[in-house]
Amino acid sequence: MNMKKCIQNIMIAAFLLAAPAVMLAQNPPHPNGGNAPGTSNTPVGGGSPIDGGLTFMLIAGTAFGLRKIYKVKK
Repeated sequence: MNMKKCIQNIMIAAFLLAAPAVMLAQNPPHPNGGNAPGTSNTPVGGGSPIDGGLTFMLIAGTAFGLRKIYKVKK
């Protein structure tokens, strides 16, 4: 591995490790606009779950990785 590629990889890794400390998001707005809790107190996102797509992507990635390992060993 040449030196230029090594330095490039180190810079990318340093950026990815430091980025979360710099990129801070604001707090979300109050779910019902600051009104009393009894008046349509729904979550900000409408109550939709975010787990469905994430679980599918993890399963698909695992299956793809296992298939690649199987092909390499075959």
